[in-house]
Amino acid sequence: MDLAQELANSNLPAAVRAAILAQSELLTQQDQQLKQYVSDIQNKTQTIEALTMELAYLRRMRYGAKTEVMSSEQRDLFEEALDADMAALEAKLAAEQANNTPEVSNKTPRIRAGRQALPAHLPRTDMVHEPESCTCGQCGQGLVKVGEDISEQLHVQPAVFSVLRHIRPQYACRSCQTMTAAPIPAAIINGGLPTAATLAWVMVSKYVDHLPLYRLRKIAERSEVPLAESTLASWVGTVGWWLQPLADRLRERLKGETVLHADETPVKQLDPGKGKTKTAYLWAYRNTPLSGSAPIILFDYQGGRSGQHVRDFLADWQGQLMVDDYGGYKALFKTGVIELGCWAHARRKFFELHQANGSAVAFEALRRIGELYALEAQAKDLNPEQRRALRQQAAQPKLLEFKIWLDETGSKVAPNSALAKAIIYSQRRWAALERYAHSGIAPIDNNPVENSIRPIAIGKKNWLFAGSERAGQRAAAIQTLLGTAKLNDLDPMAWLTDTLEKLPTWPNSRIDELLPLRALTEK
Repeated sequence: MDLAQELANSNLPAAVRAAILAQSELLTQQDQQLKQYVSDIQNKTQTIEALTMELAYLRRMRYGAKTEVMSSEQRDLFEEALDADMAALEAKLAAEQANNTPEVSNKTPRIRAGRQALPAHLPRTDMVHEPESCTCGQCGQGLVKVGEDISEQLHVQPAVFSVLRHIRPQYACRSCQTMTAAPIPAAIINGGLPTAATLAWVMVSKYVDHLPLYRLRKIAERSEVPLAESTLASWVGTVGWWLQPLADRLRERLKGETVLHADETPVKQLDPGKGKTKTAYLWAYRNTPLSGSAPIILFDYQGGRSGQHVRDFLADWQGQLMVDDYGGYKALFKTGVIELGCWAHARRKFFELHQANGSAVAFEALRRIGELYALEAQAKDLNPEQRRALRQQAAQPKLLEFKIWLDETGSKVAPNSALAKAIIYSQRRWAALERYAHSGIAPIDNNPVENSIRPIAIGKKNWLFAGSERAGQRAAAIQTLLGTAKLNDLDPMAWLTDTLEKLPTWPNSRIDELLPLRALTEK
């Protein structure tokens, strides 16, 4: 029974009943307005919090210099500019002091750190500087050598173009009237202009140093060597074709691993039909450094970001896959592949929150995650069995405590707040995040593959876009080989030169010996 009905059945005067009804309606309206005000305040608070975080993030991106803000390449660009300015000022100061009489100063002279010795493996050229006279400038007597002062300078000789002349003497037999000459060595481009070293220079410049072909043409022009871009492009296409079997073999070896990393980065591809570019993706796969196997990074160029590309690449592969939270991987985990969660991504949620407003709760989460990483640092040089034992003994209890803390803290924070979202991210992915601690070779994060992708992401600013899907696939194969060479501490230039010299006559049954894997090349 509502209030109006109760009043109608009462003996109160009509005027009193009307006043009570009016007052009740007023209180109801005020209650609805209060609820609306509370809702509006909550929405505005969340909006302010989100804007504060975004503003703090943009400020860090603009002015910050922390590891979570700038990549090593970006920091290098900033720091090298500062170093160059300091060197210029010091040179100017030295020149000014040389042209003026030194003034007496009570300041303590600046003690400079000793210069690091130049690497011992670099070739040395001795330049002996003898005095103008072998007699003493004071008394005229002959000088006797009692020692020598040696200083070293770093000398760089830019790309030097030269010509190799292949002379094949021809011999005749007077008896049977036959001619004999040494055979023409097999080459990637039979009868072609470039040597294997020249081809390697082009490929490393383009795919490691990310120099477009027109810049290589200009470098050659400075030495008065005409190299048309179309010629350079044809060399790239030919070398790419010869190297494809090596990339395919690396793919087979990679899929023999039980733990892999995966990530992807967008690239622009020319779309001639529309006169503009479209977005394609370069997918990257890496074996984990904890496996003890020779490191392999493999790139797969595809026209989109669909998870089907990952499923096609891995096909019937079964194992543990370390990925971020991108939804394209989810269908893969229904086929038997086991998901590993990335703690670096989970940490970043709390890091950004702490940087934005100094959240004590976020700091506590960072402290707990830091303890997990400290254990990984201790296990760095252990074998898989020892690492697994350490994780079971020390990491698993900390993970259990962390999960309890997340659940208790999450129940107390405001829904839809930035802190709640950071906590929910870890809670939702907890099974994948804590899975590494049950293994001795599973990684704690996806940083190894992200670090392998980063140089390509920086290089995209130079080459802008891939000319076609075929060009993208060729680039992926070449970057696979050169990237793997770098991971194995091999000089890409030296490895590729040697490989291009051997490829034309190398038997396919021994293809593994050509792969850029240190464990194989040292046998």
